[in-house]
Amino acid sequence: MSESNPKTTLYPLDIKLQKRSRRLLIEFSNGKNFSLSAEYLRVYSPSAEVRGHGQKEPTLVFHKQNVNIDSIEIVGRYAVRLIFDDGHDTGIYSWSLLYELGSHKNANWKRYLERTEEAGHLRNSEPNDG
Repeated sequence: MSESNPKTTLYPLDIKLQKRSRRLLIEFSNGKNFSLSAEYLRVYSPSAEVRGHGQKEPTLVFHKQNVNIDSIEIVGRYAVRLIFDDGHDTGIYSWSLLYELGSHKNANWKRYLERTEEAGHLRNSEPNDG
């Protein structure tokens, strides 16, 4: 398998939910590992609520510092649905999206903080350690 097209070649070897630390740990088939906070995954949800329909940037979601993931549902062989404790459960996180979110976590989080500040909301710099 080639890494040149992660959307078709990469898949998770292991996904672990750590409820206590509010993190999702993902190990991919190319050896990359990511630790993603529930807050980060919630504010970057692929749902229509967050992604909208053709928007340049996701809709800002505020006050999710304490959100957690209640459960994970497997969707076919290509994705998971994350069930958050705030009731949000409509986003389907494909393997390629999870890989992108992991690979671009620092830049995404920086942009999220910039946008929340521009909107007049202050937020700690770390999403429960990113």
